[in-house]
Amino acid sequence: MLTASFLRYIESQLNVKQKQKLHIRRVKPISGGSINLCARIDTTSGVYFLKSNDSYKYPLMFEKEVHGLNVLRETKTISIPEVIMTGEEEGQAFLIMQFVEGSMRSPDFWKSFGTSLAKLHQTSSQRFGYQEDNYIGSLFQSNRQHNKWADFFTEERLEQQLKLAIVSGKMKNSDEVLFKKLYTLLDTIIPIENPSLLHGDLWNGNFITGSKGEPYLVDPAVYYGHREIDLAMTKLFGGFDDEFYQSYQETFPLSPGFEDRIHIHNLYPLMVHVNLFGGGYADQVRGILKKYA
Repeated sequence: MLTASFLRYIESQLNVKQKQKLHIRRVKPISGGSINLCARIDTTSGVYFLKSNDSYKYPLMFEKEVHGLNVLRETKTISIPEVIMTGEEEGQAFLIMQFVEGSMRSPDFWKSFGTSLAKLHQTSSQRFGYQEDNYIGSLFQSNRQHNKWADFFTEERLEQQLKLAIVSGKMKNSDEVLFKKLYTLLDTIIPIENPSLLHGDLWNGNFITGSKGEPYLVDPAVYYGHREIDLAMTKLFGGFDDEFYQSYQETFPLSPGFEDRIHIHNLYPLMVHVNLFGGGYADQVRGILKKYA
């Protein structure tokens, strides 16, 4: 809940950060997912986007998010909202960013988006993983580094989620047998590539349209991984135009057979959904695994 005292604190911190006297005129709640309270903050000196959550349940979540946003921004490949500040008050962690005033998508929106993502993926590293761990949704995401993608995908992505799902009873010990069979095949299924800087959670809720109709990326879960992971996730829930994939392919062509590998890459976000929501996601995972049993 955004209490009056919490908002007074936010106003005072904005005054300090922006080095000017401003007042909050209006606070309008907006959609922000299942774990964050989000709001548009109209002030006498501009409009801001605020989101907050329980600082005890999700320690350093916003600091990790800010780091990811800054890493993406430094590539100068795609628009990223400006970060104003993070902090904590009344047990609530908060993040304040530029409010991106949306508009209609420009005629070249999807072409620009695909090209920009391809250029982002050309940012590389020597190892798969990242220098620090972060979050995927509200779940911990281990980024311990590996030399081989198959090892990273197995140990830091699928195994982490599988253990969590078995402990909670959302998946069975028998499912572990199916996963272990797939692990032995990953080296032969997934083409060898250099690590790419990934957004890490690229579904249709994590991009927005700017005031000039351009694409912006938000809510990253960055690490260096196999670039097909980002592209596969765009297909998990849909919402991306064919022109997006065409322009990506023209800029940074994929290895043949990508369409056949999509369901393997999407085992990770599906397992995240098993642990967050349960339901039919476990059966969807099993259906994929049984193809390789």
